[in-house]
Amino acid sequence: MVTLAVIGAGLRGLGYARRALESGRARVVAVAEPDPHRRQSLADEHGIPAANVFADWRDLLAGDRLADAIIVATQDRMHVEPAVRAAELGYHILLEKPMAPTEADATAIAEAAQRHGVLLAVCHVMRYTPYTRTLKALIDEGRIGQVMNIQHLEQVGWWHQAHSFVRGNWRNEAESAPMLLAKACHDLDWIIHVKGALPERISSFGNLVHFRAEQRPAGAADRCLDCPVESTCPYSAKRIYLDCLGDPFKEFWPLSAVTHDHTEAGVLTALREGPYGRCVYASDNDVVDTQVVTMEFADGTSATCTVTAFAALEHRKTRVFGTHGSIEGDGVTLRLHDFLTDKVSVIDTHAGADASAATGHGGGDEALLDAFVAAVAHGDPSLVLTSGNESLATHRVVWAAERARHTGAVVPLTPPVKGPHHA
Repeated sequence: MVTLAVIGAGLRGLGYARRALESGRARVVAVAEPDPHRRQSLADEHGIPAANVFADWRDLLAGDRLADAIIVATQDRMHVEPAVRAAELGYHILLEKPMAPTEADATAIAEAAQRHGVLLAVCHVMRYTPYTRTLKALIDEGRIGQVMNIQHLEQVGWWHQAHSFVRGNWRNEAESAPMLLAKACHDLDWIIHVKGALPERISSFGNLVHFRAEQRPAGAADRCLDCPVESTCPYSAKRIYLDCLGDPFKEFWPLSAVTHDHTEAGVLTALREGPYGRCVYASDNDVVDTQVVTMEFADGTSATCTVTAFAALEHRKTRVFGTHGSIEGDGVTLRLHDFLTDKVSVIDTHAGADASAATGHGGGDEALLDAFVAAVAHGDPSLVLTSGNESLATHRVVWAAERARHTGAVVPLTPPVKGPHHA
């Protein structure tokens, strides 16, 4: 059985660890997590001995290797040091996306894994869903001819934007990463996977338009619990989080990010004292709330990706236009229009209606963890759908899009600059 260590026992690390336990294919034998409640909860759930429970990842990685592989699920800016050190010690690595906020750090991780001969799998969970596998197979079989254009919509969700990107850990670029990297590196990677090619040129437009002080309703308070207009605000923290109580999926996420005390009193205390009770128009957020990315490929075809807060939190919606047909998908069902017969086929991929992290991103989380464990067990990197270098390549598209957004230019995807440490 494959043994795993977990660095970062937040919701992502916890989810992957639970899948390992449920599958019976892997066992979690060590954990590092600064939060004492999360650290002990994961240790208790997996029966981890006290000697392998650490507050600091440096202590977990200070001695001999404790497991076959490691899950790095820390905050974005804390990925590079533990990932590089784990590679040096010979751990195979499952790395939460994004790889790192900067190209230099992401490159360092990919190079460390390659240099030490360990598997590096980045958590591009969307590649692993039954929906994606079905769509990709239809395209690769030539069912719609040459793909001419892809239109992709990422519906972040109005309350999810408020939770993660206005009040939460990914609200500020200096503390985490740009919105496109933190949320939608999934999406650009997915488009490239479906197309089967990297783009050559990228443009992008996006801004923080709504969640700013100028949009604040008259009379609004700095916290929802004190606000006289709270009942008329769709972003009310009081409504969003109290409505989670009694729902085990919502209590896992988003509520567990707010408080471990899943009672009305516990939620109200967290909203009074913590960041999740702040007015969405009076926070320190600076990431965009809507962004559009356009990509042109070497064959002259194109793709667009729209990321917006202002929609329901649902599966991504995608239209793929080909020379012999088209496919329209909603994350669960695919509608294939064959131009030759003018017939429409409806394909149910059985992905499940809930697209959120609470239920594992339509089956992607479970399939990713299973594939990674199998790859480690059999010594077969081909069982995961991206290598470290392939993930780095799609991340570079995100950074190019951010340069395009900031400069207003069309940015070519140039090869990476080779430094003295490169082979």
